[in-house]
Amino acid sequence: MESATSSSSGEDVIKYLRTWGGGSYAVDSPSSNVENPKDPQHLSLFNSGGYETKSIHRRLSSASELKLIINMVVPRVLVIAGSDSSGGAGLEADQKVLAAHSCYAMTATTALTAQNTSGVEDVHVTPPSFVGKQIDACLSDIGCDVVKTGMLASAETIRVIAEALQRHHVSTIIVDPVMVATSGAQLLPGDAVRNLRDLLLPMTSLLTPNIPEATLLLRDADIQYKSPSGLEDLKALAKMVHGLGPKAILLKGGHMPLTKDYIKSGSEEEKSITVDILYDGNDYTIIESRYVRSKNTHGTGCSLASAIASNIALQKSRSQPYDLDTSIRIAVRYVAAGIVTAPTSLGKGSGPINHFHSIQTLPFSPGYFVEYLLSHPAVTPVWQKYTHHEFATQMARGTLPEALFKNYLIQDYIYLTHFARTHALAAYKSKTMDAITASATIIMHIEREMDLHLSYCREFGISKADIEDPTRRESLACVAYSRYVLDVGQSEDWLALQMALAPCLLGYGATAQRLYREKESVKTEQGNRYWRWVENYVADDYQQAVRVGSQLIEKNIVRQSPQRIDELVRIFVRATEMEVRFWDFDAHLEV
Repeated sequence: MESATSSSSGEDVIKYLRTWGGGSYAVDSPSSNVENPKDPQHLSLFNSGGYETKSIHRRLSSASELKLIINMVVPRVLVIAGSDSSGGAGLEADQKVLAAHSCYAMTATTALTAQNTSGVEDVHVTPPSFVGKQIDACLSDIGCDVVKTGMLASAETIRVIAEALQRHHVSTIIVDPVMVATSGAQLLPGDAVRNLRDLLLPMTSLLTPNIPEATLLLRDADIQYKSPSGLEDLKALAKMVHGLGPKAILLKGGHMPLTKDYIKSGSEEEKSITVDILYDGNDYTIIESRYVRSKNTHGTGCSLASAIASNIALQKSRSQPYDLDTSIRIAVRYVAAGIVTAPTSLGKGSGPINHFHSIQTLPFSPGYFVEYLLSHPAVTPVWQKYTHHEFATQMARGTLPEALFKNYLIQDYIYLTHFARTHALAAYKSKTMDAITASATIIMHIEREMDLHLSYCREFGISKADIEDPTRRESLACVAYSRYVLDVGQSEDWLALQMALAPCLLGYGATAQRLYREKESVKTEQGNRYWRWVENYVADDYQQAVRVGSQLIEKNIVRQSPQRIDELVRIFVRATEMEVRFWDFDAHLEV
């Protein structure tokens, strides 16, 4: 990965030093750290779920190469199910779950439903042959890591699906046997239940029935069972359904909350826990959850099966054997959190869960943070004051009193010394030699910049001795600004320090460009001794510094949480206020 200064020479990146240091930064963990704490040439890519997907022990030469590597490890899930027009269950819920888990979703629609939170009003079954074509289209081109099925609509549809999955040698199939409505009505006709049992269950990796669906499968197979009254009965029920052919079964116990003694509750007050029972033919795994009273349970079965499929696909995308126990346990917790955090204002009946409770959405598109920042309502007023400050305007028009400009030059020189200290602090906070070296290089550029600054001062009769006179005091505006930036660097992380420095970098470039375009501006040949200031900041090398600095912050900001971004915006606003004060006409009069 490129350092902050790799795309141009040091002089290009540092014109008037309104930029920050760089180095080789990489994502090494799903945390908010912006620097790789290990080998800078070791880059580990993580998806939003925190699962490592690939390690590259070399530098990436381009964004396209990185994109190629990411594309190679996208977890893929094909969902074969019906559509829920209200969005809470079926394919719509499945796709939300898959998106929340950073998986690529494909669909084969078995039926369209006219339904809402109160119930299903009508069903339009997709022609089975067309369902087969959808499956073939997806698997022959994109392929998949996991197939998850839901509502399968008809016996012929199930036959077509089973043949298609065999034809494409699909090895991991999660079957959510959507057969019984919440009202208790049977959704699948008898011949469809038989096809599900005879054709699909023998190739099923995991079957996820609720209690009514489990008992329906046993009745269809003419197997006698005991109506469950506690945990042991539920385990026996799971074992019996496992005998129908699936490699493993997850019996969902949400329809029968238990007491703390693991027996069927007889009243609302006795309801304490729910249990989900995984049985793989050898061992039972009991996953307990606290009973939650909620009307937001629409689509919980679809969501759980898709969450399990997502977790398995994530593991398989790393070329690792999947851990069914872990995949299920994480999925159960995901759905439980979705119920607890669900919006209660959607629908009059059984509402949907919150599928995105763990997703933190950036308020900007990657690569456009600076644009978002400068249009942020907290930024725009102070940014306008800064980039349209009368001090800079009078410089461009040659009307600024010379005494004010000379005071500004002196304090700006003093500020540059603190600027160097800031980059020394950035070096201290860096974790790699590349980053430390970059900061050290910038400090050396600052030293050269200060020499150039002194030459500009001499044009106005200001010597180095004048500036460094021990009786000359640093202005309060300079003290406030420089110490604020240093304090941010001391108390915050590397990125916060860059945000504190950003107004200087971005603002000088934006202000100079505005002044360069204004008809009222007076150039050097027209007698304006200050015009050189404008030319310095519209020069190609400085504008390149702005671009490089902006790219660096864009690269690191996308790994921050929305809450952290809000904090960084506040730092930027405060530093911009300091810039405004630094240009105020009375900012340096006391010295």
